Amino acid sequence: MGVVRHVVCAMSGGVDSSVAALLLKKRGYHVTGIFMKNWDSLDERGVCTSERDCDDAYKVCRVLDIPFHQVSYVKEYWHEVFSNLLGEYQKGRTPNPDIICNKHIKFKHFYQYAVSSLGADAMATGHYARTSLEDEEVFQQTHTPAPRPLFRDRLEIRNPVRLYQGADRLKDQTFFLSQISQDALRQTIFPLAGLTKDFVKKIAAEAGFHHILKKKESMGICFIGERHFEDFILEYLEPKPGHFVSIEDGKIMGKHNGWFTFTLGQRARIGGQKDPWFVVDKDITTGDIFVGPTTNHPALLRDTVQTNRFHWITEEPPAELIRTQMMDCHFRFLHQMPLCPCTVTLNLDGSVWITAERPLRALTPGQFAVLYKGDECLGSGKIVRLGPKTIRPRGFNREGFSEAVFSRAGVCCDASGGKWSGRLTAEGLEQASLCTEAKFKRVLESSPGLKELSLGSESPQEQAARSRFMLITL
Repeated sequence: MGVVRHVVCAMSGGVDSSVAALLLKKRGYHVTGIFMKNWDSLDERGVCTSERDCDDAYKVCRVLDIPFHQVSYVKEYWHEVFSNLLGEYQKGRTPNPDIICNKHIKFKHFYQYAVSSLGADAMATGHYARTSLEDEEVFQQTHTPAPRPLFRDRLEIRNPVRLYQGADRLKDQTFFLSQISQDALRQTIFPLAGLTKDFVKKIAAEAGFHHILKKKESMGICFIGERHFEDFILEYLEPKPGHFVSIEDGKIMGKHNGWFTFTLGQRARIGGQKDPWFVVDKDITTGDIFVGPTTNHPALLRDTVQTNRFHWITEEPPAELIRTQMMDCHFRFLHQMPLCPCTVTLNLDGSVWITAERPLRALTPGQFAVLYKGDECLGSGKIVRLGPKTIRPRGFNREGFSEAVFSRAGVCCDASGGKWSGRLTAEGLEQASLCTEAKFKRVLESSPGLKELSLGSESPQEQAARSRFMLITL
């Protein structure tokens, strides 16, 4: 008789994790259901939602006749997820706590608890995703990673585990898993990888999980619940009153309680205004929130973002990107938005520039840009800088590059004749900001006279900088 593998399944009290546990048991594994308590609060009716979810998870485990217990990560969640969230809002960004929670709580603390404290052979979740490993291969992985030197051995033969989209593309949740570690992914099973949501609900109904089928599917930020976001966030951050300012003419349209209560693209409900206005920009220095009169206002459209140091699921960038510093793939920055073709440029500090094939609405600092190559989720990086707006105010050329930016790069414009002259240097590139060579070529093509720009004698460092980067507005 073979060894019965022990799998710890994360139980949320919902349909997906419940069916995941059921499928694991049907495969003959010894399954333990664990409920994680990450937040401690009451809903509007005075009922602790986590206790209700925990009770639902317990009922499922009792039906399945598997062990069940609860672990608390309230302290860890506060310090590693929620405090980070508050800090991001104060910087004017819009964070994604679900991605951060998976990275720090479920696929770090919970993973370590499952394999180290409980001695599990693997952990499992109800995510709609799959990996490059079959179950038996997962069990062959070790949860004790070898110490990693500062620099990887170039001769080392590596076979990283890859993360792929689930069969149900509408429910695919690789977006939320794009920051998890290679070590955790190696020992994770996704039982719902090949299933659709409708089929999962059918399995739950046949198993008698009627109490969870009646529940609403969780949407939005879990700890906010049905409360209004502004009311919730003002419980933790001091109000910072400011003005709504029209991006059209600079007119003050109304007042708000803090820039962190709004995100780009959101409708701004301004007292006394009958027509809808939408947030197009924020200035955390003055406290002003700039608004436009249409949902697809040109000031909301951009095609370029820069991330912080990119997290690659396989721990290293794709070979193509390492070799050429540029790669074509797809990306998204919202869970269910269609994948958008893009070009990625790798920077020396590990960050990337992502240039979309077309302008996108409300690209937002703080959100995660998640890259895909075919079915594979490559990883993600937090958006920390936006490229130029597609709107072209007076004084901008056809690519949306301002005269002021070219001036910072050591390039001048003769406004009367539209001629550009000067010497483009590595220092100028650095001062004016950086992006991809491909778009810089488009700047050359779209700006009369710029082709005649004298580049002068360049040092090797300047040549490298000019060949790898382009100018964008700050």
